[in-house]
Amino acid sequence: MKKMKIFITLLFLLLNTFLYGGITDAHYDKQRKKLIEIIKQEVKNTSEYLGKDKLDKRVIDAINSVPRHKFVPFYSRLYAYKNRPLPIGHGQTISQPYIVAIMTDLLNLKQSDRVLEIGTGSGYQAAIAAQIVKEVYSIEVIESLGLEARKRLNQLGYNNIKTRIADGYYGWKEHAPYDAIIVTAAAGHIPPPLLKQLKPGGTMIIPVGDFMFVQKLILIQKDQKGDLTTRQIMSVRFVPLTGKH
Repeated sequence: MKKMKIFITLLFLLLNTFLYGGITDAHYDKQRKKLIEIIKQEVKNTSEYLGKDKLDKRVIDAINSVPRHKFVPFYSRLYAYKNRPLPIGHGQTISQPYIVAIMTDLLNLKQSDRVLEIGTGSGYQAAIAAQIVKEVYSIEVIESLGLEARKRLNQLGYNNIKTRIADGYYGWKEHAPYDAIIVTAAAGHIPPPLLKQLKPGGTMIIPVGDFMFVQKLILIQKDQKGDLTTRQIMSVRFVPLTGKH
């Protein structure tokens, strides 16, 4: 039985080497550029929901700079630049690139901003934001996933991202307030601790709704007096926000 397991493991490694070992960075660069064109077209197609027909150039540049294939499991790299979510283990997914792009864009991020992300996942969304802003603080509730993401981000040189293993519902109070908050998992309601940690003048984006059904992507803005306004963007589908709450 032990020999059979070893044989299967070796076979799997050989197969992966055969399928993915010959893929060059140039190939991934070409695929990433194709993906950007697809995202641009999707933005035009959904402009009535977004209130715009093109993305901020900084968001496009970030999508073009971050190697998404390094944020997915090795066996999924052939699909890394498809415009769709992919499983990353632990029942979680890396979001569809179009969704990552529009959620980042709708926050209207500035270079000096401090951003809180709830749901590190593989680290891809944090890496996109880190290309644009000064600091990103990212929380993951699943320990093994969060540790993997931390190691990956460090190896790729994202020194302006700090990660934490914790229940994201309660945010990261020590570094608040935040100019922007991005939640990459669906909540049944908007978590009050996150609203409290959002800076006056800040913006938050979050999918809200039952994870068994389609959720609504909500954009929240806090004015200088602390009053909140919300805008429903579109229907989306995310994994649920989990934790003790």
